Amino acid sequence: MRLYLKYLSIHLKSQMQYKTSFLLTLLGQFWSSFAMFLGIYFMFSRFQSVEGYTYSQVLLCFAIVLMAFSLAECLVRGFDTFSVIISNGEFDRIMVRPRNEMFQVLASKVELSRLGRLIQATIILLYALPSSGIVWTFPKILTLILMVFGGIAVFSGLFVVYASLCFFTIEGLEFINIFTDGGREFGRYPFSIYGNNVLKFFTFIVPLALFQYYPFLYLIGKVTNPLYMLTPILCFFFLLPCYFLWRLGVSHYKSTGS
Repeated sequence: MRLYLKYLSIHLKSQMQYKTSFLLTLLGQFWSSFAMFLGIYFMFSRFQSVEGYTYSQVLLCFAIVLMAFSLAECLVRGFDTFSVIISNGEFDRIMVRPRNEMFQVLASKVELSRLGRLIQATIILLYALPSSGIVWTFPKILTLILMVFGGIAVFSGLFVVYASLCFFTIEGLEFINIFTDGGREFGRYPFSIYGNNVLKFFTFIVPLALFQYYPFLYLIGKVTNPLYMLTPILCFFFLLPCYFLWRLGVSHYKSTGS
């Protein structure tokens, strides 16, 4: 942990060398996801509710997903750019260093400018919390926290899957973005509005619904079963197959000769 914080400090100092560029990139990240909020706003300016969900409730759902994605993209960015590490031969150097190669990839790139989306998510969350009509008790506060951390786990796992496939393809496979960027886009609304088949897919295959849909039902009072608040914990088990896929990729790695 101390070493990771050291890496984080290095990345922060590096990015602060060009403060204007950093701030402009931060603002760019903020506004790039603002269109998603506008989509929700214009939808509810025409309709009072979507599948029984109110404007404030959807904003709460959107803020949680955007917050989880922003933190994962910021902290696990090294895996998202792993195809460059493979193609330029950098992974050869990583393999001969005494530290775990997964840790080195994780710490190789931390883009703090990605927190621009986190700022937007925080603003929306602060608006939605009092207007959503939720009676905030300790279990519901805990549910909210678990949703964010469960989301970080799922998106981080997807970035690891993307990196792991690079061992076999060298270049990154863009279809993974369907589940990362696409998951962020779909997550604007509870997954049930897309149909039962989509909900099942995002429950059992790519478990985005485990941190977004099921605990959200408990949060807004549509279900009272306390087990729903614990479903984000299952998201951490998704990291296990992602890790095994990574180990499989490492075992099949052959130097690019760069």
